[in-house]
Amino acid sequence: MRHTPIDPELFAANRRRLVQLLPPKSLAVVHAADILPTSGDGTLKIQPASDLFWLSGVEQEESVLVLCPDSVDPANREILFVRQPNEHLATWEGHKLTKERAQAISGVKRIRWLADLPAVIHALMCESERVYLNANEHERAAYEVEDRDLRHARSLIRRYPLHRYERLAPLLRRLRAVKSPAEVALLRRAVDITDAGLRRLAAALKPGVMEYELEAELAAEFIRRRGRMAYEPIIGAGANACVLHYLDNDQECRDGDLVLVDVGASYANYCADLTRTYPVNGRFTPRQRAVYEAVLRVLRSSIARTTPGMSLRAWKRAAQEEMAAELVGLGLITAEEAAQDTPEEPACRKFFMHGLGHSLGLGVHDIAPTDGPLEPGWVITVEPGIYIPAEGLAVRLENDVLVTENGPVDLCANVPIEPDAIEALLARSG
Repeated sequence: MRHTPIDPELFAANRRRLVQLLPPKSLAVVHAADILPTSGDGTLKIQPASDLFWLSGVEQEESVLVLCPDSVDPANREILFVRQPNEHLATWEGHKLTKERAQAISGVKRIRWLADLPAVIHALMCESERVYLNANEHERAAYEVEDRDLRHARSLIRRYPLHRYERLAPLLRRLRAVKSPAEVALLRRAVDITDAGLRRLAAALKPGVMEYELEAELAAEFIRRRGRMAYEPIIGAGANACVLHYLDNDQECRDGDLVLVDVGASYANYCADLTRTYPVNGRFTPRQRAVYEAVLRVLRSSIARTTPGMSLRAWKRAAQEEMAAELVGLGLITAEEAAQDTPEEPACRKFFMHGLGHSLGLGVHDIAPTDGPLEPGWVITVEPGIYIPAEGLAVRLENDVLVTENGPVDLCANVPIEPDAIEALLARSG
């Protein structure tokens, strides 16, 4: 693994939290992610399944966690199955987890080889009444490819049709939304790596630099600090920043333009997600600064509203209303248009058309209850923006915020964001 070892108590505690929600005589099964093909005999590097990692810390392909809290044999209440190492795998793919190593990472006492899974599952099915099976139930997920969890679910339902089957995903959605202190520490590490990358990018920013050259600076700093890209970065200069999911990153950063940088490092599979907007030549024009400060005001007030009990709908709606007033001040909409504002047709939609934020953790868009309400332990992004294609101008600002009983904690507080701080950063870098 690239990251430093994680205390297995994190994963043991997560398993205990899940087991507390399972009814008596339940069986739960969670699989690793598939290794995805490219073309020919090529494959992508495995992206660890977040649910399996959250429960075990294991990042190896074809691993399976089985939980049967009421099994008559105490040794069968937690079992982790992994591929059996052999000389062929060691030669072609590298060393696989030994039983001892899998136990040390996960804290699961009983480790068995994957070949034993069918027989063990049969025995546990015979003593279980409910079977909890997992699936990717993210509201924006695409189901074009059937994953290992679903393939195994179909197999079990076909072979054991008389059992009662339940969805594991809703339980994990509730649990994973609330981060433990250990998880918050890993997220802080990801934010710190992202901050270092942005400072390195700032040192390279000048008129004439290419967007992909800035991306290279980020990648180099992330890798140097044992991280990786949490998602494909958006580095859009000028009008490119008005494209919400701009990924080409192949244009020149021109004098007088702003460049929007939406990027996050992943460390130990925990993801940061920040956005900053920089003047390419190091100085904001009066118009750029006015738009920037409008977005920053909405960001600050939205962070202040990131408190326990707040529903995500109400949280977003408050930002839309505030943004409409800012757009009037910028001359982008009229006071009459602002007065027509409704939840169904927000007055700001033409210039601020996306959501205000999302849960953050093992996924960039991490699983969490769709409308909250926010609870202590949630980590959520806050990302208002203003996009003006007619002016070739866009500003988005995004910080990652921890919800606590004592008020929001901005995990990105040390990342320069005030316009004067941005200009000072670029002046030092230049």
